[in-house]
Parts: sequence; C-alpha cells; structure tokens
Amino acid sequence: MIGTGITVDEVDLTDLDVFERNAAWPRFDILRREAPVNWNPEPAPNSGFWSVTRHEDIVAVDRDSDTFTSTRFTNLEEIDDDLIEKRRSILESDGLRHRAIRKLLQRDFGAQTLKKYEEVLRGLTHATVDAALRKREFDFVQEISADFPIQVLAKLLDVPEEDTGQLITWSNQLIANTDPDYATVLLDAKESEKYKHLPFRSPAALEVFEYGRELVRQRCGGGGDDLVSKLINRVPMDGESLTATEFDNTFLLLIVAGNETTRHTISHSMLALLENPDQLALLQSSPELIPTAVEEMLRWACPVYHFRRTATRDVELRGRHIRQGDKVVMWFASGNRDEDVFVNPYDFDVTRHPNDHVTFGKGGPHFCLGNSLARMEVRLMFETLLPRLKKIELAGEVTRVRSNFVNGIKRFPVRVSAG
Repeated sequence: MIGTGITVDEVDLTDLDVFERNAAWPRFDILRREAPVNWNPEPAPNSGFWSVTRHEDIVAVDRDSDTFTSTRFTNLEEIDDDLIEKRRSILESDGLRHRAIRKLLQRDFGAQTLKKYEEVLRGLTHATVDAALRKREFDFVQEISADFPIQVLAKLLDVPEEDTGQLITWSNQLIANTDPDYATVLLDAKESEKYKHLPFRSPAALEVFEYGRELVRQRCGGGGDDLVSKLINRVPMDGESLTATEFDNTFLLLIVAGNETTRHTISHSMLALLENPDQLALLQSSPELIPTAVEEMLRWACPVYHFRRTATRDVELRGRHIRQGDKVVMWFASGNRDEDVFVNPYDFDVTRHPNDHVTFGKGGPHFCLGNSLARMEVRLMFETLLPRLKKIELAGEVTRVRSNFVNGIKRFPVRVSAG
C-alpha cells in the first residue's frame, strides 16, 4: 500500500475514470513495487490481461515477438478470428510481412531523409505559432498542438490544407473512441457490434477508407513522391503488393499515428513547462538545451499509455505463469516513471541525461517508425514557440481524454503575452 491508500487488489486499469482524472500514476507505482506482473480482470466479453509495469520487463516483452506476438492485436479489444485479417495493419503483423511493409516507409521516416524537410516543417511551425499568438487567449490543443502535426501530415500525404480539420476529426473519433466528446459507438454495446469489423469499432474508419481510396484512384501508376504514392506504386521486399485491405488499414494508421502522438506530446510538454516555470525559463535562456529537453518531453508525455501483446506459449515472467493465449500489456507510461531507471521520475527535468524512455518502444521490431519525425516536430515547435512567449498562464480547466490507451489532453485554455 502507498500513500493514496490503494491496494494492489483495488487497481483496475480498465477504469477509464481513473485515466480521465489523471490518477493512474499511483496505481502504476504500486504495481511496480508490489506486483510488477499483475493479472487485471476485464468485463465480458474480454478475458483479462497481465499488466507489465517495470521498465526492464516492458523492454523484454517488446523485444521478444516470438513469445509475445502482435498478430492477435495491440489494444485490449479481443478480435473475432474471422475479422482479424480484415482489421490487421502493420501494427498487428510480425515476421516477414511486417518487415516488408515497414521497409516501404522506413526510408521516408529516417532521420537523414527528414533533414531535407526541416526548413519546410519549420515554416509550417512558424505559421501555426504566428496564427495562435495573434490571439491573447486560445485553446493550446486546438490552435497549436493539433494544428502543427496535421499540417506536417498533410504535406507528407500531399493532401489539401483545407482537409486538415477533417483529418483531425477522424483521428479523434478513432483513437479517442471511448471519450463521449469524440465518439459514442463504444459506449453502446449493441451499436458497437455493428462496427466490430472496423478499426477501433468506429464508423469514422469508413470515411477514412474512402478518402484514402480516392487518393489511390488519383495516384495509382503515377510517379508521386508522397506517402500514398509510395505505398501503392512500390512493391514490398517480399514481392507482394499491398492488398486493398492492407492499404486501407495502413493509411488509417498514418492518419492516427501522424497526428495524435505528437499532438499530445506537445500539449503535455507545454503544460509541464507552465507548471515548472524554472524549466521554462531555463529553456528560454538556453535554447541549445531543447534537443535534450525533447527526450524528457517524450518521457513525461508518453502519449500512448500501453500496447498489448499475446503470449504464443506458456511462459514465466517475474514468477507469474502466463499461459498461451493470455493478453500481456506493456504499460509504457509506467515504465517511464520507473524509479529503478529514472532518478526522481516525477520531476520534469529538461536536462535529464541519459533518458532511457520507452515512449517509442525499445529496440523491438515494432519500434515506432515515426520516432525521428516526432522528435523533429517537437523540437521545431519549442524552438519556435518559446522565444515568442513572454508569459503564459492557464485560462481555464485542463481536461483529458477519457481513455486508457491515448494519454491525451482535450482542452488546454491559455492566456499569453507574446513578443
């Protein structure tokens, strides 16, 4: 038991109220200390899962795709066998096919390739910041955190700027599908069953699919350099072109991953700087620290709480017997607060080094493909924004996404004085 009075038996990481209140952290603490591999029951029809909360164990599970597979899906939902192929994306693939699809995009997301985009992206950053700072009060999420990453994604996909608002809406409806402000389908079990064949059980997926298919019709056989053209006009290294279903699910994943994670990292990081004015002042006086600070921002924000794997065989982990077919959930957010790895893990320290966070995974086959792009986006945003801020303060209540998957800030009203 810790100071909150919570016992291990009282920890339930399916309780979305806990996450909406930003109250998961003491629960992660007690699990790391007393039950680092812990069984968490779930309401039917799900069957429960093992929570893995220590940094060392998260890394071990993430790296061992032979024992802990992604092919049975990576969030808590249990997919009917007959729907698995219909809903599978690169996230839910292992082995050769996973490597083949990943390699199609890997070069485009590599640090060296992204360097040629840096000045273009810096220009997008300036446009976002300039537009926001013309207002004395605004919602930081809407005007800055959401606007900038989606502008970058639109550039990489080569889609019109006027479509970015719709892309944000779709992304919210998909990844925050347990939040009543964004989606209602999962809140109604009967209605949810109608969409169980779609990613996130969201009808918004149908609109995303159709949007992507129209891009395919326009670009198939062309010589475009955008991500859509590369997906449809290149042949993966295993010699098998993407099927229509693989394209649909990969395109949808780009919309979600290219928007949500960077958005929430920027929001959490600005809130942390606002709440730690000494760290804000340090970065403003020593901007050369921003690249180091980016790693702390990623650790602190951890925009995805967890990813799930499924055991392919019976296995022991920290003395607990995990059976073949059991769900095993890596709580990256907990790993990023592990006292055995991070000194004073609840201190936001922009000079922290080394910073062995697991926000992107850690050395496994599913290490985040967009990690270099996310790092660049966060760095460019704070290099651009911080010199302009004379003062920033809250102008209302900060509210969070009701989800145990995405660690997101929904509203972040601020009042600024800018130079």
